[in-house]
Amino acid sequence: MQQLPAILANRISERGPVRVGVIGAGKFGSMFLNQVPFSPHLSVAAIADLDPDRARAACRNVGWQEDRIAQTRFTSDGMDLIADPSVEVVMEITGSPAAGCAHALAAAEHGKHIVMVNVEADVLAGPVLADAHRAAGTVYSMAAGDQPALVCEIVDWARTCGLEVVCAGKGTRYQPEFHDVTPDNVWAHYGLSPEEAVAAGMNSQMFNSFLDGTKSAIEMAAIANATGLNAPADGLKFPAVDFDNLQNTLIPADAGGMLDGEGYVEVIASEHRGETTEMHNHLRWGVYAVFKAPNQYARDCFLQYGLKTDQSGYYAALYRPYHLIGLELGVSAASAAIRGEPTGTTAAWRGDAVAVAKKDLVPGDQLDGEGGYTAWGKLMPAAASYRLRALPIGLAHGVSLVRPVKHGTTITYDDVSELPDNAATRSRQKLESSAVFGE
Repeated sequence: MQQLPAILANRISERGPVRVGVIGAGKFGSMFLNQVPFSPHLSVAAIADLDPDRARAACRNVGWQEDRIAQTRFTSDGMDLIADPSVEVVMEITGSPAAGCAHALAAAEHGKHIVMVNVEADVLAGPVLADAHRAAGTVYSMAAGDQPALVCEIVDWARTCGLEVVCAGKGTRYQPEFHDVTPDNVWAHYGLSPEEAVAAGMNSQMFNSFLDGTKSAIEMAAIANATGLNAPADGLKFPAVDFDNLQNTLIPADAGGMLDGEGYVEVIASEHRGETTEMHNHLRWGVYAVFKAPNQYARDCFLQYGLKTDQSGYYAALYRPYHLIGLELGVSAASAAIRGEPTGTTAAWRGDAVAVAKKDLVPGDQLDGEGGYTAWGKLMPAAASYRLRALPIGLAHGVSLVRPVKHGTTITYDDVSELPDNAATRSRQKLESSAVFGE
């Protein structure tokens, strides 16, 4: 098979570079924009941002020359960008579930591939969005460089080699009390003052979603939906595990580990409970998969080629210690446009990220979404979420409580006022109306 750089060189000579449209010029988008001048196979035809001048400033900040900026079309309307005939691959980087669902459906209607950096929208209604693109003959893809796509890559490798994937996921900082952290006290956990964070342009609610467990739940749901792995019955356990012991811990309990069985997603903590210092060989920034030898011969090969295994010799792990988010995003654009392949994609509804109260809530309280003051996102099997009528974290924004909800309790549709009529709500309702789970 011809290597991708060679295929890209042929593409440039025959049709020019892949023409990308970027919706959202924040940190992730800026990291991608930084790489464009060094990637001759890519060109940015248009950038959409609620503030086009901010988007232009982002381009300057990453070193774009003024002539490149002048040749790029800027707009405040993502739909306008999607309709632009010069765009062939859309990068959805808004982080808004409502905007993400609307943009994904519009991209399919216009025959454009889409790379969903917006994992929030993907977890909310990914199977519906992916089906729209399959029907249109376009690619609906996870984002290379983001942890879900990188986990999918390792899982694909293991399965293609004939190895059974036992567990897969990522690392993060975690303490149980993080679930109740709000934007008001988030920065102390990052070693920053509020003033330093503001000066750096850091969004407290977004960074709080990384800390309070919501982002972990969303990303593990995305991995479960893409790979067919299971979401744990009672949410993520966040065990403190270093990368030398993945194969000892993330295996079934009857084999000496902590899993309920084989084939799960899990997030590992980079520090032990009650400690603030990260352990040696932590995997805070990385991803992993634990796999199992299918027979004695493969087990012996693990040992002969230096794999670290559990005591039985059957379980081993592969990990990647870092991810470079937007700096790697061009791989997804190239794969979609050149090979017609996603870098990971939703296949079925297996995992869900549901809203859990951060405090005692009373009627009239308004939910403020991912990383806010009122709720955090917990991973749950999709079938269990459906039976409970759990409110997904992606819809837990701008709606009011009509019943009291105790701290630590899952919020349900019955607890909140009528949801807004938008693409996110409609897409989620379509997903739930099918009630088909990847079990």
